[in-house]
Amino acid sequence: MREINNIGLGTAAIGRPLYINVNQGVGNGEPFSLPEFKKKGFQVLEDAYNKGVRYFDTSPGYGIAEELLVNWLKEKKDLSIQVSTKWGYTYVANFDPNAKVHEEKEHSLVNLNKQWELSKQLLPYLKVYQIHSATFDTGVLDNVEVLKRLHELKKEYKLSIGLSTTGDNQTEVLEKALAIQVEGETLFQSFQCTFNILDQSVLKYKDALEKLSGPFIIKEALANGRLIPNQSYSEYSGLYNLMTSLALKYAVGADAIALRFCMETFPAAMVLSGANNNMHLEANLKANQFSLTQTEMEQLNAFGIASENYWKERKQLEWN
Repeated sequence: MREINNIGLGTAAIGRPLYINVNQGVGNGEPFSLPEFKKKGFQVLEDAYNKGVRYFDTSPGYGIAEELLVNWLKEKKDLSIQVSTKWGYTYVANFDPNAKVHEEKEHSLVNLNKQWELSKQLLPYLKVYQIHSATFDTGVLDNVEVLKRLHELKKEYKLSIGLSTTGDNQTEVLEKALAIQVEGETLFQSFQCTFNILDQSVLKYKDALEKLSGPFIIKEALANGRLIPNQSYSEYSGLYNLMTSLALKYAVGADAIALRFCMETFPAAMVLSGANNNMHLEANLKANQFSLTQTEMEQLNAFGIASENYWKERKQLEWN
């Protein structure tokens, strides 16, 4: 099977049992089993690899995802695999579906050094090291000690240093980060941003994102499930009708249409699948099997909404 270079696997859904998403009403009511959960996670990694995926994105904030990836890579020994991880979030829910807090954010130098000690086990596959959800409120982009430490890691381990963005001001974060230099060098050469049919805000920096020496990574291509036709968003009925029509035309699911939109817009980007089982993974990877026409791209593009509306709606989603 040919190697798939532009769809990677995001590991949040295989590292913790709950994620912010549209509740599809799926569940069998069985009690949570950590050994079974780990086994399933390993299988998803293996399935992705066997289907040609060679890019894997993880984080300490994704429960056991980073640990799973470290252990899985020990058996692989395939240097065509590339990994990105992040620092700044810690998973604290302990697999409790009723937990009030699922993750804690700390962008301190102490936390960077602490999490790096575990994340460096991903070497030599680790290629990208990112600040997890860099925002202005933590002051991380003004923390000289943190920025210098990231530059040291870049030099010592030949890493691309990056950050992920979240929220309706992700373009402002991008603008500030693109200008940051350490020792006369632009520090951030990789960005992981939300981009999809609904939130197209980062198109403002398309040229800069395409000139990075590290990868531009697209997350939330399915808008946390909102781009899968459902009954909860009647205002998107026109979009859903179009996606259903295109899915029928290309003999794929709506998920593949949403992913393909991202791939056509940013041809060099790494677009993440968040699949947590083989069926969803196979459906996502069908995005590699067709191309959308210019007219179809323009039709989909017309459904973009204001970033503030997108993120207001996203905040209403629950962990499920």
